[in-house]
Amino acid sequence: MASVEINNLVKKFGELEVLQDISLTIPDGEFAVIVGASGSGKSTLLRLISGLEGISSGTMKFGDRVVNDLAPVERGVAMVFQSYALYPHMSVFENMAFGMRERREPKEQIQQKVEAAAKILQIGHLLDRKPKQLSGGQMQRVAIGRAIVRDPSVFLFDEPLSNLDASLRATMRVELKKLHRELGATMVYVTHDQIEAMTMADKIFVMHEGKVEQFGPPREVFSKPASVFVATFIGSPKTSILPCRAETPDGAQLRMSFADGETLSTSIPEGAAVSRLGDVSQVGVRPDDWQILPETAQGLDVRIANLEDLGAELLLQVDSPYGEFTIRQPFSDMHAVGDQLRLGIKPGTAHLFDSDGKRV
Repeated sequence: MASVEINNLVKKFGELEVLQDISLTIPDGEFAVIVGASGSGKSTLLRLISGLEGISSGTMKFGDRVVNDLAPVERGVAMVFQSYALYPHMSVFENMAFGMRERREPKEQIQQKVEAAAKILQIGHLLDRKPKQLSGGQMQRVAIGRAIVRDPSVFLFDEPLSNLDASLRATMRVELKKLHRELGATMVYVTHDQIEAMTMADKIFVMHEGKVEQFGPPREVFSKPASVFVATFIGSPKTSILPCRAETPDGAQLRMSFADGETLSTSIPEGAAVSRLGDVSQVGVRPDDWQILPETAQGLDVRIANLEDLGAELLLQVDSPYGEFTIRQPFSDMHAVGDQLRLGIKPGTAHLFDSDGKRV
């Protein structure tokens, strides 16, 4: 296995710069997830790591080896794609063994590798079947098995679960994490699905418009988003962003003032730059961090526009003077569409941003 280190990477297609000065390090054995919206550059970055695309400038290393000019086969990578890319006329065994046979590896070694990978993936009973006899999840396991038998330095996954239904995606997320623990391999996984990123990653790299907007452990990225983009992209339902001004009139409490004269008070978020509170122009609040206040308290007045009953909890979509946003509450039959609510922010949970959308 190997670490992946990228320094000042740039990728251009003609005059168009699609990746801008990207630097990142993925330690040996880490499960790294590159997440972003469509067009953010995440799949292009994966293709550069694989060697399927050339680098315009910058350096890329696997371990101590610079791989800028190496072909994919020389890098020792294995890719698993969104499409399973299985040969329909071959059995599962033949699909998994194909690359090794092309490299003329010994038959005994091929047999051992395929059977070992099939055991890990729990598809040993499927080795004689053809792809048309398999479910989507089984075909994806075969594609992963084909990668395992190559003994790669780095596994690369390009949105491999996108074609599966929601239930099977959840199952495969768990199976991929088990596989990572068993193999101890370096894995780089690209997805647009922030739930996949949060549940699978040791470290998340959030991409936006060709740049890495933020990276770190999932909990850190969720708890301390570096920008408005990260705050609204990571987490579901998404964070509400409201325009406001912030001050600390007594030096302890944070007071936010809104355009229509309403004010909210809460405790100062941990890590907030108190000296920069004058730069605050936006506050972000996650759905779980709104709290319903008594009518006599000072808060933000909203109206319930829609209600989703999820059993143990409710998602309330509310209208405010600053647009619609969602709050999450424990189940209660006391709420109905059209009700007026007064909202506050749970202590220490506000995310403060400046006019450029950067965290204060």
